[in-house]
Amino acid sequence: MTAARGFPAFPRRRAGVRFATTWWGRAWLQALEDTALDQTMLQQGRAYAKAGQLGPITVSPGRLAAVAEHEHDAVVRVEQLSDAEWDRFLDQVAAKAGHIAALLDRDMPHDLVSAAEAAGVPLLPAIGDLEPECSCPDWACRHTAALCYQASWLLDADPFVLLLLRGRGERELIEALRLRDAPSPAKEGVPAREAFALGVPPLPEPPPADVAHAPLGLEPAPGVDVAALEVLAASAASRARDLLTRGRLPALTEHQDLVRMSATFDLDRGLDAEVAAWRHGGAAGLEALETAWTPARQDLARARAQLEAAREAAREAAWEGGLPEVENERNRWTLGDRQLRYGRDGRWYPFERRGGTWWPAGPPEPDPAALLG
Repeated sequence: MTAARGFPAFPRRRAGVRFATTWWGRAWLQALEDTALDQTMLQQGRAYAKAGQLGPITVSPGRLAAVAEHEHDAVVRVEQLSDAEWDRFLDQVAAKAGHIAALLDRDMPHDLVSAAEAAGVPLLPAIGDLEPECSCPDWACRHTAALCYQASWLLDADPFVLLLLRGRGERELIEALRLRDAPSPAKEGVPAREAFALGVPPLPEPPPADVAHAPLGLEPAPGVDVAALEVLAASAASRARDLLTRGRLPALTEHQDLVRMSATFDLDRGLDAEVAAWRHGGAAGLEALETAWTPARQDLARARAQLEAAREAAREAAWEGGLPEVENERNRWTLGDRQLRYGRDGRWYPFERRGGTWWPAGPPEPDPAALLG
């Protein structure tokens, strides 16, 4: 039988201390809080746990126990895994050497828990899996709630506590894994001592970012749009070059990517205004053309102050006969046949009226005064 583990009583802790900080510790508390019918009991349990009112905690297969005030016995029971479930769990652990290393490093990998669940092995408790018992007369017991909250600290420090509650302790699990015919990098590859003795070889030089793209020069073929294929290849080469120089690329929607390709390769897709917006400001310029949005109150006040200062400067310097009245709607300020649109990136995008529609009129500026000169 797996030996129980004992933990000393937790001392009083400050009021603001958190209970669970690991994802598996939070899952443990989620099972408690989702099951509880009395929120007052949970509040009392948290306060009781932080006050250090429980005695030493004993963890054994399927059972969490501590002595509370007035010698009440607080117990929380958890269903143990069957032998078949343990076999499936060990299969998942042994399938990846990193799982064993993570557990020994007191970490519970997300992918291990997901793989175990897919194999029908529930490691983390769910609603109704924690069964409290207490010798006190209260039906909604703060003692067992406090015990669960303090147990989240134990789980944070050592996920083997959870595995012990499910039925098997650390030594038993390690021995079972040792006896299994698990794949081992040390058996199939280079011994670690020899690998470390080799040192780290120098990294290759980064590839040049200014390599010119050579057209594919494809021959026409039935059912193949050669022109479209060549554009796609050129687009992929352009994106790869941008990735090398910038380190990352923004994710684009299908529409944004169509506009990007139309702007880059002069494709005729009836997107003249969109192409102009993209060439002036990229994805942010396209959003300024297509999307109206309401800035946060603080951003809106800052935008209005910037625009008022710009209008004052323009009034003094350039505009004869006075400035037109300003009409504001969401992130758009209209001044006669001009319009300035405040972007989510904090820049101002200029537009001009053409045939009853607003047309991108130039690149954005951080200061609207540069657009009213």
